Amino acid sequence: MQTRSVARMLRGQPASDGGGVRLNRVLSFQPDIDPFLMLDEFNSANADDYIAGFPSHPHRGFETVTYMLEGRMLHEDHAGNSGLLVGGGAQWMTAGRGIIHSEMPQQEAGGMRGFQLWINLPAAEKMKPAHYRDLAPEEIPTVSAGDARVRVVAGRFEHDGLTTTGPINGISTDPLFLDVNLAAGGRLELPVPAAHTALVYVFVGNATVGDRDLATGHLAITGEGDTIALAAEQMPARMLVLAGRPLREPMVHYGPFVMNTRAEIEQALTDYQSGRLTA
Repeated sequence: MQTRSVARMLRGQPASDGGGVRLNRVLSFQPDIDPFLMLDEFNSANADDYIAGFPSHPHRGFETVTYMLEGRMLHEDHAGNSGLLVGGGAQWMTAGRGIIHSEMPQQEAGGMRGFQLWINLPAAEKMKPAHYRDLAPEEIPTVSAGDARVRVVAGRFEHDGLTTTGPINGISTDPLFLDVNLAAGGRLELPVPAAHTALVYVFVGNATVGDRDLATGHLAITGEGDTIALAAEQMPARMLVLAGRPLREPMVHYGPFVMNTRAEIEQALTDYQSGRLTA
């Protein structure tokens, strides 16, 4: 086994999106973090920060993962589908050829907290039909692993010879999406595929990744290896662990469209303006 070191770290920056939702933009379109495109964190108990939500908007060419920690968000799309995301639940959406949807808060007070991750699609799948899956909290397995409690949203988590498989599998980028909660003084050796890009985002407390200390709000991009070593010191820590197979394809993005060439972006804009994006 080779433990991954931290190649570099990023710190999220304040941003606003949708109808004016205040966000922490952790990651935004960096080619060397293939296949991951963007990671947003939303976290506020002030309704003014989130109440405007994300009114109707398009996507093409990638996947979005919305993972809720607290609050209630209603997804509705152009085909008349709808789903309610609640604390502890998630939605895995493949925009494919195109989807037009909205994500609107279903509360006027209280906390709203969670994440949205964008994952690129390979060129061969960018124009496939859109689809998505809503995951209720009870569909996401939680595993006790020594000092850690791990929720497995996607991929496979291995510990003590046992494998726990999340509800999302069979995707070309072979994603791993884990929510890891470490007790104070806790440690966890986490296997990850050696060829995958792997990230750790600390959102509660401070944690050590390999030999580097990460404070709340910092993202670690790890180097080569097949294991990530995580530790919490004097206080509990909670983090997302993300991994995925790189696509190593050209990537061009414009707003809600992620394609392989500028011509494909121009076609997406034309299709949206003419009402053919989802046809």
